[in-house]
Amino acid sequence: MATVFDPLRFAWACGQVWADGAAGADVLASRVEVRLQQLVSAARSGSALYRDKLSAWSGDTLCLDQIPTTTRAELMARFDDWVTDPSLSLSGLKSWLKDRDRVGEPWQGRYLVWESSGTSRQPGIFVQDAAALAVYDALEWLRRPPPTPQRGWLDPWYAGDRLAFVGAIGGHFASEVMMRRLARVSPWLSGRVHHLSILTPLNRLLVQLNRLRPTVIVTYPSMATLLAEPATAALLNFRPSEIWTGGEGLSRAMRQRIVDSLGCSVRNHYGASEFLPIAWECLSGHLHVNADWVLLEPVDASGRPCQPGDMSATTLLTNLANRVQPLIRYDLGDQTRTVPGACDCGSPLPRIEVLGRRDEPICMEGRHGQVVTLLPLALTTVLEEEAGVFDFQLVRLNARSVCLRLPLSAQGGEALALRCRHVLQRFWEHQGLAPLVLSIDRVQHAPRSGAGKARRVVSA
Repeated sequence: MATVFDPLRFAWACGQVWADGAAGADVLASRVEVRLQQLVSAARSGSALYRDKLSAWSGDTLCLDQIPTTTRAELMARFDDWVTDPSLSLSGLKSWLKDRDRVGEPWQGRYLVWESSGTSRQPGIFVQDAAALAVYDALEWLRRPPPTPQRGWLDPWYAGDRLAFVGAIGGHFASEVMMRRLARVSPWLSGRVHHLSILTPLNRLLVQLNRLRPTVIVTYPSMATLLAEPATAALLNFRPSEIWTGGEGLSRAMRQRIVDSLGCSVRNHYGASEFLPIAWECLSGHLHVNADWVLLEPVDASGRPCQPGDMSATTLLTNLANRVQPLIRYDLGDQTRTVPGACDCGSPLPRIEVLGRRDEPICMEGRHGQVVTLLPLALTTVLEEEAGVFDFQLVRLNARSVCLRLPLSAQGGEALALRCRHVLQRFWEHQGLAPLVLSIDRVQHAPRSGAGKARRVVSA
């Protein structure tokens, strides 16, 4: 049970997080630097992979930008050399992860283990020790915004709520593992946390939700938006007080659709299998990075730091809490941008905007034979804001043609298809592209990764 929740480590971590919040900028920077050097020291002494990567540098201190970047594929290829505990082996953990009855249980009573979805074409296995979990818990406990007025202020820890997690279940995915851990750690939530599969047909999912009548729904933005479709929302016989979203980008249009249709508050957060509580949204609606425990570096396609306000090609992550499986300048694959200036909420923590898991730019033929690259953000924005469709997958078939996959549950039928066709053809013309050849397929549900996350723009 100590690995699932260690009260002494949690108390220590809360003290650290509280002190970080009260510290001035210079003091906090010093604390972060100490944590970074401790992480580098642990990686050098315990990880053969990092000893190799850092062999060119001598001395006790390394600046962050001196450290080579890493990728998931590189780390997973040398998993046994990557981890600092020799008892951890890739073969042993893979065998453990095959047992779906052990989701949320600590491996050998020592570590929580989860697997990522493989949206970057390389599934990952991530190991958390008691120290890292204590930091995650402290950040969630102390930095999660208080409940909104719509839900009520008398129950700040949601002890009286019914939570429905709609996501990937039946596997060792981070969200599922942590939700099951939450039920173990918090006895008052016994029977109040329910797990529903995101792959359940919509009509059956609605029956389940109507039976449970959760006050809080935890899910991906794409699923929350699907529930908020007017025809679908009309079939819900209850209204949740809050919806917590994460795991995908949440656009302004998606948020507005959820608020307008379901009449509830949306609480967005940013996390990853590599570090769960990267950022929480403040009451002013901005994501603040827990920069005392996780370092984010938005970089361009050449690996150079991005200027504040510029969207990155990817983001490098350094986890200062986890020393059993060091992650230093790890290519997270998310597009983010740092928001300049101070936030209205008064938090000194840096603000970011997140596009999310990196969908694929698609290259199409221009009107005069040239190659034109279309960004996923532009395509999803056009379909969301002009066609009013949120659950979809757009697949490039060749230089002139794409296929738009819409779930059978999407309301509108032929009218929706015509609207999407018109919007995309107009966008193609505006971009100076050759005439669009568009096919529209109605599928059972928009294709998702193994962890249930939507991939909405794909280059075949």
